[in-house]
Amino acid sequence: MNLIPLCLFLFVAAPALAETPATGVIEDRITAPHHTDTMARAIFFPATGGTQTMLGENPVFYGVPVAEGATPIAGPFPTILLSHGWGGNYKRMGWLISGLVAQGAVVIAVNHPNSTTGEQSSPHALDHWTRVQDLSAALDQALADPTAGPLIDTGRIYALGFSYGGWTALSLGGLRGSRDGLDRFCADPESPISHCADILAAGLRIADIDETSWNGSYKDPRVTKVAAIDPALTWGLTAADVTDLTPSVLLIGLGSGPDRLLATDTSPTGSGFEALVPGAEVAVLTPASHFTALGLCTPEGAAILAEEGDDPVCTDPVGSDRAAVTAQILTAIADHFGLD
Repeated sequence: MNLIPLCLFLFVAAPALAETPATGVIEDRITAPHHTDTMARAIFFPATGGTQTMLGENPVFYGVPVAEGATPIAGPFPTILLSHGWGGNYKRMGWLISGLVAQGAVVIAVNHPNSTTGEQSSPHALDHWTRVQDLSAALDQALADPTAGPLIDTGRIYALGFSYGGWTALSLGGLRGSRDGLDRFCADPESPISHCADILAAGLRIADIDETSWNGSYKDPRVTKVAAIDPALTWGLTAADVTDLTPSVLLIGLGSGPDRLLATDTSPTGSGFEALVPGAEVAVLTPASHFTALGLCTPEGAAILAEEGDDPVCTDPVGSDRAAVTAQILTAIADHFGLD
């Protein structure tokens, strides 16, 4: 494995995080037996000191401060496995990562090969089970490290994801897929589900994917709670697909009416997934849109995206306050995971 040895850093004790810690970060590449190449992985943790840098900053989005070479605060801490969306990357979720670390969590994230930025047209982009394997492998290697391991509270390991990553988090918690169930909605070229159009545009066909792999269980028994923000792929599921899902589930929906992205709508007027998990917590935040979860945009962000012909990910519904909505997302997740 290609892990920067965390033992280069010393631990310091802190009285129950009496002050907001810095977000320490170690970014590296690790091996994964289910991929032919290494994958990008990052561990974020409560820390002191280090050299501040901005994570995920670009002309469209504001970044968040993280500390390289920081000294980890003595653990263990509840640990969250974080999964990004289709075509995304973990840096784009930096606002959420730093907020969780500030409340006393360790966050382990990867850039999922085949469905990270620039790779969403890969023929393996819909091999959703490999994303679960990515995070399980990242956790395995972190636990085996003599310094990273003590940061992790093995009794409090949770999964969190956005969009496609929401499905990954649910799958880590025991949700099974239904290839034919989803294919029924996407086989029609006029399907109203935008993700179906994205799949077709990428030259992918759900019906061509191995059914056994798609429908298999990828539950990681170490994961005891799950939070999914606007999760994708929940169409066409049945009660049989949720029998092994951990009972502690939070579903966060963004927007309502025409502002709700149908592809990730788990309500009765969407995929109906919420009816399959009646014990789940459900929070619908409005006014908002799917892309509100990507964090705060710069004043020039919307214009830059329009000029490039990109998705309007910086354009929110009238009356929406992205800073307020992202704060609500963070609060809901922190409460669900019982963070300090």
